[in-house]
Amino acid sequence: MTLDVVAVTSGLSFPSTSRALTDLLLDATVEALAVAGHEARTRTVEVREHAEAAATATVIGTRAPALVGALEAVEQADLLVVASPVFRGSYAGVFKSFVDLLDSRALAGTPVLLAATGGSPRHTLMIDQALRPLFAFMGAVEVPTGVYASTEDWTLELFPMPWLTERAGRAARELARFADLAPPASA
Repeated sequence: MTLDVVAVTSGLSFPSTSRALTDLLLDATVEALAVAGHEARTRTVEVREHAEAAATATVIGTRAPALVGALEAVEQADLLVVASPVFRGSYAGVFKSFVDLLDSRALAGTPVLLAATGGSPRHTLMIDQALRPLFAFMGAVEVPTGVYASTEDWTLELFPMPWLTERAGRAARELARFADLAPPASA
C-alpha cells in the first residue's frame, strides 16, 4: 500500500532547522514504512511560501491556487509530520495562520508526528503545551513521541546529532505503526 506522507514546516530562515527536522523525520518515516511493508509518497509544505496568501485568505477570504493545493495536500494526507520553530513559547504565527485555514474535520483520525525547533532545550514542552492541544482539537491521532531539536542537536552544517537521529527514528516507527490503525485517506 502506498501512503501519502505530508510534512508541514514553518521555519522562516534559510536554511531552516525546522525544514531540516521535517526532512529527517520524513526520511525516517519512509524507512519505517518500508519495514512495515508500505510505500510512501512524500511532500513537504513550506508554510513560509504561503504566508502572504494565508494572510490574504484570512482577511479577504480569497485563496490563491498554490495555497489551496497546499491545504488540500495536508487535508488529504494519510500521515502528517508537523514542525514549527518556537516563538515566545508557542508555534510560529505563520504556522497558525496556515493551520487556521485547514478544514479541521479533514484531519480527524489522521496520524500526526509533532515536532518543534528552538534555540535552547528550555522550550521542549511547546510540543505538549501548544501543538498537542491544537491537533487534538482537530481530532488528529498524535504519535506519543514528539521530537524537539535545539541548536545543540545539530552540527554546524545542520546534520543531526546521533541522539536526534535516534529520537526521530523512534517517533517515525510510532507513526508507521499508527498508519495501520486507520484506513488511508486516499483509499
